[in-house]
Amino acid sequence: MNRESDADAALSTGVGLRRALSLRDLVIYGVIIVSITAPAPSYGLLMHRGHGHAALAVLIALLAMLPTALSYGRMASLYPHAGSAFAYVSYELNPLFGYMAGWGMIMDYLLNPIISLIWVSQQAHVFYPAMPYWVWTVVFASLATGLTAQGIRASAKTNLLLAVLTCGVVVVFFGAVVRYVFMHWTGDLGQFTRPFYDPTTWDYRAVAASTSLAMLTYIGFDGISTLAEESYNPRRDVPRATVLTCLFIGVISVLQVYGAQLVWPSSEPFPNLDTAFTFTAERAWKPLFAIVGVTLSVALFAVGVAAQLALARLLYGMGRSSVLPRRFFGAIHSRSQVPRNNVVLVGALALAGSLLLPAISGELTGYELGGNLVNFGALVAFMGVNAAAFVRSHIRGQSPRFVDTAAPVLGFVLCVVLWWNLSIRALAFGAMWMLVGIAVACWRTRGFRRPFESLDLGMGGTRATAHE
Repeated sequence: MNRESDADAALSTGVGLRRALSLRDLVIYGVIIVSITAPAPSYGLLMHRGHGHAALAVLIALLAMLPTALSYGRMASLYPHAGSAFAYVSYELNPLFGYMAGWGMIMDYLLNPIISLIWVSQQAHVFYPAMPYWVWTVVFASLATGLTAQGIRASAKTNLLLAVLTCGVVVVFFGAVVRYVFMHWTGDLGQFTRPFYDPTTWDYRAVAASTSLAMLTYIGFDGISTLAEESYNPRRDVPRATVLTCLFIGVISVLQVYGAQLVWPSSEPFPNLDTAFTFTAERAWKPLFAIVGVTLSVALFAVGVAAQLALARLLYGMGRSSVLPRRFFGAIHSRSQVPRNNVVLVGALALAGSLLLPAISGELTGYELGGNLVNFGALVAFMGVNAAAFVRSHIRGQSPRFVDTAAPVLGFVLCVVLWWNLSIRALAFGAMWMLVGIAVACWRTRGFRRPFESLDLGMGGTRATAHE
């Protein structure tokens, strides 16, 4: 079967979404969903795990993600109607591998609202320590669930306002860093190179572990592929937008982390690893403590709400296709037109996860363990997409270009390396999650006697982003 011809036929029927997005629109979309302040929540953890090489970790993670971005772009140009790792891997490899890639992405969807809730609650506790962390968690989880259950959506103008606000804060932060470095200059040229290489603390294993966490900075770029049907020229613009988004976010992220390290060197401990960036911003310019803290809290809360609704929609798709019990998961509330059962369930899981992860994280923080688990699920899906892209270009011989064969091979190898360097706890919990997925597949296929094609995970383009 020629899948590419099928995709073209599906698009030529005249039935579908309106094509209205240019390359610029796709890049703006990508920058919003990934977030220009993406490295800030994990900055302290990157510094701690990388022994002060946070800027280097973010840079290496960028170089590691670019081949995967090329593979995503390639598959989106071939299947502009699909828009998910589940679909790409199912088409090019087989439905079993597609199912496992999709199951890995479900972990990504599930952990996103949890880590957002953890960070926002901890930041609120820093602002007002009289109220315990768990109380803030209950407050924000209830608020997010209430908003999501009502079907409240952020408008395009609100998204644009949030993007402009975060960009403005980043610009002010850069200005404050330059002012601070100029006022506190000691004549030590080494301070400008230590964020990338500090011989006194260098440990390649630590840098590898920090790089695996730094991948969290780029989570979401694959969401561009879901807009292929709305792009004027998806075969050209989606691959370009995916790579350009990674490059733009990568450069801005490296500069943010580098600037933060110039202000707060690795030799000084942070008061709190999860909120280290706000303390660093305060040192650069005192008013930035509140400005950065509030901006990041609003942005992450919005992402958490969107992620909760996206996961509720995903569970609805699985319920509607009877992968999960249809009566509960496939129900839609008559007034709000929202799968309210799923929204409440996801809210309860997010609350439980935000309270449980800090308790079971061991030497990690709750946010770090959650971030590692997000990366576990994403890397499983990324490896699948790279494998699918390789099969399409090399095995099926559909592309004569060297880059279409080399990129997925390099992307797959780098994703394996990043996956292997996740924390032991994340690998253990992730492995348990994948075993649960296999058990669900066994149950739904009656001991693998039914075909895997029947396991529609409902992942036709759903993405947990801040503008759902």
